[in-house]
Amino acid sequence: MVTSQELTATPTRPDACPVTTAAQWFDASYAVELIGTFFLVLTVGTAAGSGSPFAPLAIGAALMVMVYAGGHISGGHYNPAVTLAVLVRHRIGLRTAIGYWVAQLVAGLLAAQVVREIIDPARAQTVSRLTLNGCTMGAVLVVEFLFTFALCYVVLNVTTSRSHPDNSFYGLAIGFTVVAGAFAVGGISGGAFNPAVTVGAAVMGIFAWPTLWVYPVAQLIGGAAAGAVFRALDPDDK
Repeated sequence: MVTSQELTATPTRPDACPVTTAAQWFDASYAVELIGTFFLVLTVGTAAGSGSPFAPLAIGAALMVMVYAGGHISGGHYNPAVTLAVLVRHRIGLRTAIGYWVAQLVAGLLAAQVVREIIDPARAQTVSRLTLNGCTMGAVLVVEFLFTFALCYVVLNVTTSRSHPDNSFYGLAIGFTVVAGAFAVGGISGGAFNPAVTVGAAVMGIFAWPTLWVYPVAQLIGGAAAGAVFRALDPDDK
């Protein structure tokens, strides 16, 4: 069984290398983050594009299995906000975090392009573009912040806390946090909770570009807040 300490330990990643070479810049964890984020965003796009009423379950399940698949290598973030939370929590270094962010955003863009190729507009359900105004923008800011905070807070507690050194529920907890959020506020914001998903959804035509900035702002603040709250509640868990 993979321990929670192993999920986020990064002693051999590029942060610890005194001399940077091309080989040292590459880490298998970056590839894992790209793969996991790709399939998460792909599931978001295909589930939404097909008009499935079970889209939140599909998305949460995709995240869950990818966390179980890659958690022992990269920590299974698949989300720039989660990576920021783990960075604030001091379980990864800045160089590793930047590598994760690049991999995650590239994966989101790749997945969005694949979705655009495989979803037939003539046969797929029409997906309404979420266009925000003054009132809805505030609501989106609040719900994306709250549920991104909840997701990151859960990730930190089930994968990095010393109180859970050996557990098998971390993937379920993370996946079902997304399911709960998508069902709860999907009708308000689309239930992204993830900047990589947000950018991918914009490329797919689900989110409007002019007001897209609201999503990553809320999500990244939520991730940073989760990291700070975790450290404040358990300052001895280092």
